[in-house]
Amino acid sequence: MVSADLKKRQAAFAHFYERYADDAAFLWLLFFYGANQPHYTSKDLMELAKRVDANLDALLLAPEQAWEICENSMSLGVGEVFSASVFAFRSLEVTKIQRVVEVGLSEVSNHSGLISAIAWLPGRLVHSWIKKFLQSKDLNHKYLALAVCSERREDPVEFLQAILSREDCIKHPLIYPRALRLVGELKRFDLVSSLHKGITSDNSSAVFWSYWSLILMGDKTQVSNLNPYVLQENPFQMDAFEICFRALPVEQARSWINLLSSNPAQKHLVIKASSILGDPQAVSWLIGQMQIPRFMRLAGEAFTNITGIDLVEHKLALESLPDLDKQLPEDTNDENVEMSEDEYLPFPDVNKVAAVWQKYQQRFEVGQRYFMGRLISVDHLNEIYANGKQRQRRGAALELALIAPEQFLLNHASRGLP
Repeated sequence: MVSADLKKRQAAFAHFYERYADDAAFLWLLFFYGANQPHYTSKDLMELAKRVDANLDALLLAPEQAWEICENSMSLGVGEVFSASVFAFRSLEVTKIQRVVEVGLSEVSNHSGLISAIAWLPGRLVHSWIKKFLQSKDLNHKYLALAVCSERREDPVEFLQAILSREDCIKHPLIYPRALRLVGELKRFDLVSSLHKGITSDNSSAVFWSYWSLILMGDKTQVSNLNPYVLQENPFQMDAFEICFRALPVEQARSWINLLSSNPAQKHLVIKASSILGDPQAVSWLIGQMQIPRFMRLAGEAFTNITGIDLVEHKLALESLPDLDKQLPEDTNDENVEMSEDEYLPFPDVNKVAAVWQKYQQRFEVGQRYFMGRLISVDHLNEIYANGKQRQRRGAALELALIAPEQFLLNHASRGLP
């Protein structure tokens, strides 16, 4: 039995463990969202990961008390699901693991916390569980295993083939698209026939990821099938952008961008497409967009992605921020508003940027694709992936997978544990 003195001491330190759990959840959220932010590098993410681990390690000092805190806090959000899930799998206790899996799969909003937790941990703690989930009769467990394999970029080998041949898995709204996407991510050329079958599915997500995987594996003839996903608003539009404007020939990509530009409401998409394509012909137009407050930061990022010229490093960013109250939408004070995609981008100094481009534009050949100032090449992409900012690393990973048939799609958001 626990003595009264011990209970008092535990109660006295309870707030410390609550703080450790809260901080772990918060710092993981920073890691999760930072993985696709323009100001984070892989080094920044690893520093965050160390801080997450430090708080998770501290919870192990009082495992029973910490588990109670973690379990009770899972209803608060996805970050808390992550912390509880890491704790549970570290404990090796089946009942705790069952509990976090139940909560993590209960709502779609919780999925990323559970998946990331299993991907976060070393293989010796989770590989046996991944295999159990793949063998489970519960289809949601199979989906969980596939998603974790994707995060870890680990091949489920024969399990993936079996899932793609089972009628119940094919009918599952989450398993089937995730399996088809994994085929492309891992470059499973032995399963290409499954991708062609997926194109005929009634599941719109399965259809998209089938085309996406085929393109990633080198079948550029499929790019035209993603035209509707690029030109029309849909849940897959940005994923379609990311792969299509890297796979299309420059002239054809320009024609798609012209179609996008016919709708003034889609100007931000035109900027993104130009950025991904890397066509120096678009730079002068992008400099013009830097004069429009709503688009100036996004256009500045596109300029950097094409030319490799960092606005802050080369003192091409405004030192004092402009007053944009009259040009931009009013602050609604709505705490649920999503973070702007250009929240952490610098404001370009348009005149300085224009002068720099005037000086160096002759170094860029029209009709060629550039990424961070150089023509696309394996060596250059590997350098960007190793040292670039997170959005640049994401682009480099896709470019590498597209030009190197044997290269699986690197996970720029991964913690990278064995």
